[in-house]
Amino acid sequence: CAKSQKGNEFTVLQWNVWQEGTMIPGGYDAIVNEIVRLKPDFVTFSEVRNYNHTNFTARVCASLQEKGLQYYSFYGYDTGLLSKHPITDSLTVFPENGDHGSIYRLTSSVNGRKVAVYTAHLDYLDCAYYNVRGYDGSTWKEIPLPTSVEEILKINVASQRDDAIRLFITQAEKDLANGYAVIVGGDFNEPSHRDWIEKNKNLYDHNGFVVPWTVTTLLEEAGFVDSYRKIYPNPLTHPGFTYPSDNPAKTPEKITWAPKADERDRIDFVFYKGDGLDAKKAIIFGPKGSIVRAQRVQETSKDKFLLPLDVWPTDHKGLLVTFGSK
Repeated sequence: CAKSQKGNEFTVLQWNVWQEGTMIPGGYDAIVNEIVRLKPDFVTFSEVRNYNHTNFTARVCASLQEKGLQYYSFYGYDTGLLSKHPITDSLTVFPENGDHGSIYRLTSSVNGRKVAVYTAHLDYLDCAYYNVRGYDGSTWKEIPLPTSVEEILKINVASQRDDAIRLFITQAEKDLANGYAVIVGGDFNEPSHRDWIEKNKNLYDHNGFVVPWTVTTLLEEAGFVDSYRKIYPNPLTHPGFTYPSDNPAKTPEKITWAPKADERDRIDFVFYKGDGLDAKKAIIFGPKGSIVRAQRVQETSKDKFLLPLDVWPTDHKGLLVTFGSK
């Protein structure tokens, strides 16, 4: 169970819920039950679908209210936001555009601190980190390995992930100028440049590449801090893999898109920026296991895990971050 927070602390849960948890029997109820257990101040959902023109986040709020918890929500296609605190404003930053993802934002106040919270689910088809492993990022068919970092980054441009993040940065700077602390949680569908480094270029089917992945680079250049890497700077001891997560309710071939590849990556993030704001704790939320070449593998890293209650509703692991004052 989550530990009690200090008076000036608040928590953010980033969670890709794999099509509203519908891919797993009992998945939706598991999403609700885990939020009841953790009681995060904010939830940044990725990969909701609002099936049958429903509003997933509003539905979750209604389910939480039945269990005695008051949450507020902001509707967004493919992403969603929950807040324990009344929402003062909401905004579509990058509207859903085919498969190119979306970014939404709400503002609120926590213990007198003004906070702008963004959720992102970026393009999930043009994934150049699959190409590095010899899989086409759109069709998941086997292809020749790329021969240079330049080739990888050229493939990456098609995703429009950089375009989305630039729009986020522009709006976030306005929030910062108006005295808000800014947090963005999301499934970026792209690894971090902090994770594909010289020391691990021959691990995890990186195939010798050191890649300056662009979304995280743009965020860092704009002064945003990667909460997990701030607390755990070493990607060898604490790789922090969030995808693809093992799931006892599915056979491995159903939860990996490159069955012959070791595609372990950290693609779910919580970044932040703001005067006096600091990440105090971060923990991987979900099973310890990953799927490697269509096999279940137990991670032996030093990453800390918050294990699920029972049913795990998704093919990702989440990230729970505690923020406080510097």
